[in-house]
Amino acid sequence: MEFDIMVGPNRWKDAAELASRAESASFSGLMFTETGQTPWMSIAAAAMAAPRLTYSTGIAVAFPMSPMVAASLAWELADNTQGQFRLGLGSQVRAHVERRYGMEFDPPGPRMRDYLHAVQATLAAFRGEAKLDHRGPYYQLTMLPQQWMPLSHSHGDVKVDVSAVGPWMTRMAGAVADGVHVHPLHSVHYINERLLPAVAEGADSADRNPAEVDLLIPVFIVPGDTSEEREALAHRARTQIGFYGSTKNYAFQFEDLGFEGVSSRLNDCIKAGDLTGLAATITDEMLDTFAIVGPWNEIADRLIDRYQGLAKRVISYLTVDDLAANPGNVSKWRDVATAVTAA
Repeated sequence: MEFDIMVGPNRWKDAAELASRAESASFSGLMFTETGQTPWMSIAAAAMAAPRLTYSTGIAVAFPMSPMVAASLAWELADNTQGQFRLGLGSQVRAHVERRYGMEFDPPGPRMRDYLHAVQATLAAFRGEAKLDHRGPYYQLTMLPQQWMPLSHSHGDVKVDVSAVGPWMTRMAGAVADGVHVHPLHSVHYINERLLPAVAEGADSADRNPAEVDLLIPVFIVPGDTSEEREALAHRARTQIGFYGSTKNYAFQFEDLGFEGVSSRLNDCIKAGDLTGLAATITDEMLDTFAIVGPWNEIADRLIDRYQGLAKRVISYLTVDDLAANPGNVSKWRDVATAVTAA
């Protein structure tokens, strides 16, 4: 298993510094998410500082970008990281796409499928394998003059991954994508009983081996040798789990495990602005289900026990938070990373 760090918005110099620390601490890579900042420039800065890491977007919001732009960015980053880049795309939600970006959203599943095909067709054209001639229901890319071709390189087989939660998008990912970005709010039950069967169904429909589809799994990791040491990250994890769980799209994650009515209570907390109540709603049992919690010397074994054989890459959701508060913990994270990547 590869072991990465999830990275949010930051300044380029901070991204470069984090990359250097991650590389020295034996992490495999950095995954940059897109929230209030695009990931591309931070990845470039990080890759210049730590060229041995693998870089990925987890996720970049697809619909505000032309597939040509997404493919071009991926091509350039693959070139300059010597092939150590994966393009992770996601649809986001309607409100953000329509009201924040001013772009079309519906229908998100078929639109994303066409988007992925368009990106893949563009990358194939960049590699010189075929003329660009993608004619889909939502995107048509049919023009690529020679003078507009990007610089050629030998790292053009860029992995294109997609985020998926529900059955339709997950089946589509199994049919089309190189990998699936699993949602941070997940359980092993969800992966085994819902996600993997849907991926397999999609792969079968496209005459693919489901094993060809990588799972990239962000994980809330809460290490500490005492409850006091774990308190800050545990609260951060409870709050984030509660935030995700408050939306109806993720209610099934709780209900499947017998935590009935939890999503509704979380939604009430969000509406009331009660973040304290939101975190308090997530019990220790829920935290242990949706996160990895324990003393430092058990974290690696717990990650391996839960995810080995499932995940291509495990991405630590809270490492940046921990290192910001406790810079001296870098050696402890190194021990975890070394053990996980050796498994």
